[in-house]
Amino acid sequence: MSDLRAAACEAFLYTLPLIEIAAVRARGLAVGSPMNAFASMRNLADHRSRAVTTPNNDTLYATAQLDLSEGPLTLTVPASGARYVSLQLMDAWSNSFAVLGTRTTGPDGGTFTLVGPDEAARVGPGVIRAPSRHVWALARILVTGPEDLEAARLVQAGFTAQGPAAPPVAAHARRSDPWPAYFASADRLMSQNPPPASDLALLRRIAPLGLGDGQFDPEAFTAEQGEAIAAGLEDGRRAARSGGGLSGEGFIEGWAYPRAKLGDFGQDYMLRAAVALGGLAALPLVEATYLRAGHNGQGLFDGTRNWRLHIPADRPIPVDSFWSLSLYEATPDKQFFFTENPLNRYAIGDRTPGLVWNADGSLDLWIGHAEPDAERVSNWLPAPAGPFALFMRAYLPQPHLLDGGYRLPPVEEI
Repeated sequence: MSDLRAAACEAFLYTLPLIEIAAVRARGLAVGSPMNAFASMRNLADHRSRAVTTPNNDTLYATAQLDLSEGPLTLTVPASGARYVSLQLMDAWSNSFAVLGTRTTGPDGGTFTLVGPDEAARVGPGVIRAPSRHVWALARILVTGPEDLEAARLVQAGFTAQGPAAPPVAAHARRSDPWPAYFASADRLMSQNPPPASDLALLRRIAPLGLGDGQFDPEAFTAEQGEAIAAGLEDGRRAARSGGGLSGEGFIEGWAYPRAKLGDFGQDYMLRAAVALGGLAALPLVEATYLRAGHNGQGLFDGTRNWRLHIPADRPIPVDSFWSLSLYEATPDKQFFFTENPLNRYAIGDRTPGLVWNADGSLDLWIGHAEPDAERVSNWLPAPAGPFALFMRAYLPQPHLLDGGYRLPPVEEI
């Protein structure tokens, strides 16, 4: 039975992104967002935003769940000028197979044809082939401040998808459901979005479960085998919760730096599962680098204490777009969401209105639950009176941040 338990653990980690993206799809449908069309989130994320873990408070989102089984779709990316935008295209397994926007296609936007994996061969500069039938398209539109919100919304409205209607969407299990329901859903999603040939070694290891053809049968297992599968599922859940998420394991001078495969995971199934749980829809590093702060080797801080991030004048954060420091409360399931606070401030960064730089050009950010002295409030990031996590986002990072030549200063207790 140990082989069956090991197979169930590995199969859970392997299929978790399918289940998590299906959950996002279901939530969108439940609030009236149709398939194959963009829905706009017209306000910045706040403490009430609980649809996707580790949201950002820097950009508006436009999101579309796409099904290419009925034919190609035409995607439009609007002109954005100097404003940062990106349209991330993720396959059903959460890999980013294309990012359109400021970095890659430039400020003038464009129209692109998205074709499915079974579509007849097409060529052309505007043709993008998706690796899976299901695609999640997620657009981010920078908002530079409250006065910029309406202008950002105009850009947001320019993201469109046109093409055939999608077929009906079946209900799917959640990651917390018992093994018969979980693996039945994973099996259907695998049959709709076949794994790549490069995953064959893993598929052979999990073959005893009978996943992938849409015919999974829980009744084919004895009670004893079912217990082994259930135990393996729990092993997988524990592994995903401890897998590191957006930033890798271990801290270097107070920060955990992301792994190179973030956003396009290849055969790093453990990383992919951990990110599906703790940072779903993370961008590839060249688009945005995510760093998690730590203290004494731990990734959570105590909000009842006072903290400072000091950025020296001669060591500014090296980005070609912008950076922000986000603060989250952690759920028991190791997901992260913004926390309510008196300033309604969920992140602080180089565009924060009223931010005060020191006379020497350095910058101090003050973090904690207790409101600081009046002269520090402009640079205060409020925390809950309990544990919290800090993530730095660096959009369009420069090479010496990507290659480790630059290290962020640690967050210090004061």
